[in-house]
Amino acid sequence: MSFSIIIPARYASSRFPGKPLAQLAGKPMVQHVYERACESEATRVVVATDDERIAECAKGFGAEVCMTSSDHPSGTDRLQEVVKKLEFYADDIVVNVQGDEPLIPPRVINQVAHNLAAVPEASIATLSEPITDVASLLNPNVVKVIRDHRGMAIYFSRAPIPWPRDSALNQGGKLDSLPEGFNWQRHIGMYAYRVKLLNDFVAWPPAPIEATESLEQLRALYNGAGIHVDEAVEAPPTGVDTPEDLERLRAMLES
Repeated sequence: MSFSIIIPARYASSRFPGKPLAQLAGKPMVQHVYERACESEATRVVVATDDERIAECAKGFGAEVCMTSSDHPSGTDRLQEVVKKLEFYADDIVVNVQGDEPLIPPRVINQVAHNLAAVPEASIATLSEPITDVASLLNPNVVKVIRDHRGMAIYFSRAPIPWPRDSALNQGGKLDSLPEGFNWQRHIGMYAYRVKLLNDFVAWPPAPIEATESLEQLRALYNGAGIHVDEAVEAPPTGVDTPEDLERLRAMLES
């Protein structure tokens, strides 16, 4: 099977303007992401940007670049613009690799692509990892996912799902450790898509559950699209959201 990678790299960011061009170990961050993507089995890697400075930088290290609009309502809309402009086929598989993940393991890129190819009823494939502490289970910024026996997503939520009814939480108390009997999973926001799903997605209005949870993937579930979820073969390092994240990453690489 073959697949392509699209790396969205926007210049504007409320918390970190110009983030893709931030220097890390002597290279702009977007170049690190591109090089990790090229280490995967992808047959094509495209940097998608709305900024000429990023485009020129990416062309300078040999990347294929696709210019996109700066006013997309979601990242998925940006991907769809790319596959439309580059005339991808409906059954092509594309993996979205965020431009702020310079240490993304190529193995997990391959994993989502192969999973999607192997599950015909899925339009999207994504990843998860076990939740190992109570704080993460209760943290609304940690998105939880539950799946059925086939590995297909049932729901994503910022709430603890499934809710441990017989725990101290149900009596208004606190948990000292995770309740036994369930393997809670944190969603890892890496996706492989069939191009047809991207074309359908931009035509669907935002779903009520999507707006309530502020989780874009719920639009796909709401409209009946299958999402395959698998535990990641390797935990991807945290991406770079702020200048402080970048400094921590620099220190880690230097050590």
